[in-house]
Amino acid sequence: MKEFQLPYGKEKRILQIEEEHFAGVLLSELHSYHPDKDGASLIQEALEHPIGSPRLCDMAVGKKNIVVISSDHTRPVPSHIMMPLILKEIRLGNPDADITILVSTGLHRLTTPDELREKYGDEIMDSEKIIVHDCDDKSKYVSLGKLPSGGNLILNRIATDADLLVAEGFIEPHFFAGFSGGRKSVLPGIASRETVMYNHNAGFIADPNARTGVINGNPIHDDMLYAARAARLDFIVNVVIDADHEPIFAAAGDCDLAHRVGRDFLASKCRVNAIPADIVVSTNGGYPLDQNIYQSVKGMTAAEATVKKGGVIVMLSRANDGDGGKSFHETFKNERNLQKMMRGFLATKPEDTIIDQWQSQIFARLLMKATVIFVSDCDDQTVDDLHMIPAHSVEEAMEKAAALIGRDDYTVTVIPDGVSVIVKE
Repeated sequence: MKEFQLPYGKEKRILQIEEEHFAGVLLSELHSYHPDKDGASLIQEALEHPIGSPRLCDMAVGKKNIVVISSDHTRPVPSHIMMPLILKEIRLGNPDADITILVSTGLHRLTTPDELREKYGDEIMDSEKIIVHDCDDKSKYVSLGKLPSGGNLILNRIATDADLLVAEGFIEPHFFAGFSGGRKSVLPGIASRETVMYNHNAGFIADPNARTGVINGNPIHDDMLYAARAARLDFIVNVVIDADHEPIFAAAGDCDLAHRVGRDFLASKCRVNAIPADIVVSTNGGYPLDQNIYQSVKGMTAAEATVKKGGVIVMLSRANDGDGGKSFHETFKNERNLQKMMRGFLATKPEDTIIDQWQSQIFARLLMKATVIFVSDCDDQTVDDLHMIPAHSVEEAMEKAAALIGRDDYTVTVIPDGVSVIVKE
């Protein structure tokens, strides 16, 4: 008997699989990797040895207006460690620099003062100039022409007016941009709603290269990198973090070259070969990433990459906050025909993309490949509205999955943390 402890909220759930059904486990090496330095030392070393770029302190000399793009409240970036080191490095070359921290919210709600204080700590909050990007504040917009895809490139003027533009961030697998970090600080980070919507259009989401861990030929990445270059993003500091959100790797320098080094490290720890199976069990890594169904689509895409066509995905996600988005919920509640829904997405012009359309499209895609049994704290009606089968224990879910397969020789692949693996199909 194989036994796994799977993350569920802040707890664990036990999965037991008989040997004759067990196909394999897809496990990231990321959380078992232990560097020989602490996070601050890794970041400082990266700052002192930038990739494809002069040191930030040298770049800061003579610059009057320096902007540091920072992540927002939705990202577990250890800014309390990173930002003091970045500011120190800038002031090493330019003690009197006028520095603005621009919080890159993308399409998210504005980060609150309390969230900023928790993110940066009292010293930075009380002494630095911090501005939160608002994708709907047209008074802050500047147009930089067209993206390669044809969309309008409209960014926050605070960033484009900078004499030196820097960004901090973290790199993780991303289910349609390939990887987070790097160029994403600009698009979607400090872009207008119009620009982000166009970049997340149905045609791009449907592209076979718009997948986790894929950069080459990914049209979403191509637009993002173009936007970063157009904004003159001069220097990035990106980290890879462990399950406790502690940095285990850092890369700094050119926005493309340093990001490439970071994502290559990440891929070396996260990339696994698919083990096709009739049933695939996945999670969203537990709290804080499994608080709603919307978030949990990401962990399901890892299972999508290895489940057999017509198979079953058993997804564990506490989802104690419910659906995660009214428009996301209503899209599936109001249309039971997934093929018709997908045709509607694909017929939508890029400029007519609506909020959460990309998440709905990806979710519909995986539902068309496999049945999803959702183990959660959600009410059954919400789960059913979203075209899934509700279950409230792992045992119940596995019994339902076996019944759906309808054969005694079914196989099971386990993904203990679906958000930390890059599954190579």
